[in-house]
Amino acid sequence: MKIYIFADMEGISGITGSSFVTSDGTHLQEGRRYFTADINTCAQACFDAGADEVIVRDGHARGISLLWDQLIPGVKVVQGTVPHRRFFNIEGSDGMILLGYHAMAGTQRAHLEHTYTSKEIQNIWLNGKKAGEFAIDTAIAGEYNVPVIMTSGCDKLCAEAKSFLPEVVTCQVKTSISQQGAMLLASADAHRLIQEKTMEAIAMLKAGKFHPVKLSPATVRIEYMERMEPMRGLFSDLCDDRTVEATAATVEEAFFRLRG
Repeated sequence: MKIYIFADMEGISGITGSSFVTSDGTHLQEGRRYFTADINTCAQACFDAGADEVIVRDGHARGISLLWDQLIPGVKVVQGTVPHRRFFNIEGSDGMILLGYHAMAGTQRAHLEHTYTSKEIQNIWLNGKKAGEFAIDTAIAGEYNVPVIMTSGCDKLCAEAKSFLPEVVTCQVKTSISQQGAMLLASADAHRLIQEKTMEAIAMLKAGKFHPVKLSPATVRIEYMERMEPMRGLFSDLCDDRTVEATAATVEEAFFRLRG
């Protein structure tokens, strides 16, 4: 059994603000340790539940945030830039875990809410419905016949995930207070919860409780923060000076047509 873990950083159990996740953040090194610890806990639970292959994709920023020399044995890790592919080596995976995720841009009082980039993107729509990273990534995974089985993050992320995919196992490791504040579980408690929820999700996967989400063909619309006059010639589907849209055979193709 092959399990694919795509890990973002904002929803990791010890993260409480931007200073833990930005390249110039004063707590970045602590954030990287917390990130790696959650990944290790989840990966070990996958092995304990019967996985014989675990792929981890470092999905935060430039994909170089986890601490390679602290990973548990047996994990294969994908880091750095992979052009035009959201999930490198996803093929043949039995299930996907979206670890350390966050709520979509604009979610009220959600901890570190954004959609892919807080500096550039205001909103994204998938087939006419506003979507966050959980929905879009779940749909891309579905195009490779891989179901999303578990996600971890704050209470707002867990509610968003359940709204899009009711059967997904959610792992709430913190409670949002504000965009830059959260109430955390103790480290040992958070890691125990990640272990339990990972093993629960894999047991459900073995029992046939999950199915890939299929939304193709797809239309993706992105509303940017800034006006796009200098880039008009790059987009054939410019809706207005801040918004572009693309329709393609797959969600992944439509997304990367707009994001490069």
